[in-house]
Amino acid sequence: MQDNNAVYALPDGGNMSIWNNSTAYGAKSLTSKMQKQVREQASSYHILVVEDDSSLANLEAGILNAQGYLVAIASNGEMAITILEHNLPDLVLLDLDLSGTINGWDVLQMLRTYSRTPVLLTSAESSVNRQIRFRGESRSTLDLLPKPFLMQTLLKRIERMLTKAPY
Repeated sequence: MQDNNAVYALPDGGNMSIWNNSTAYGAKSLTSKMQKQVREQASSYHILVVEDDSSLANLEAGILNAQGYLVAIASNGEMAITILEHNLPDLVLLDLDLSGTINGWDVLQMLRTYSRTPVLLTSAESSVNRQIRFRGESRSTLDLLPKPFLMQTLLKRIERMLTKAPY
C-alpha cells in the first residue's frame, strides 16, 4: 500500500502530481440538486488543504475526496507555498493558525501577489473576522469558517465558493 504522505512531499520540484484520489473516511453523499451538480463537476476541481493537524487534514481530505474533489495536503506554510508556486488549485482551505515560521496569513499574502484563487480560511481565533474585512475581498474569494465546524458546513462553503468563483 502506498504511503499517502509521500505524494505530498515536494522536495525541490519533486513529483508535482499531488492531487490524489484517496479513501473516503465515511463521508456521507450529498443530496440536493445543486449539490449533485457540484459533485458531478467536482472531479475537475482541485483543492489544497493547508492544515498542520494531520488528523483534521486527513479527515477534510477524505470527505472532499468522497465528494469527488481532487485534494492535496500541505502540513505547513512552507509546503503550501511550494505547492502553490507549482500548482494553482481551484480553492485553498487554509488554516490561519499554522505552526512554524510561515503562518496562514503569510501563505494568503503570498498567494494574493499573483492569484485571486478562492480561499476558505479556518481559525479558532475570534478576531479573524475583523482582519478579513480590512482585506476588501468578496466572499467569493475569501471567507472564514470558525473552528470547530461541522463537515457539512465545510462542504456547503466550498460549494458556494466554487460556484461563485471569479474565473
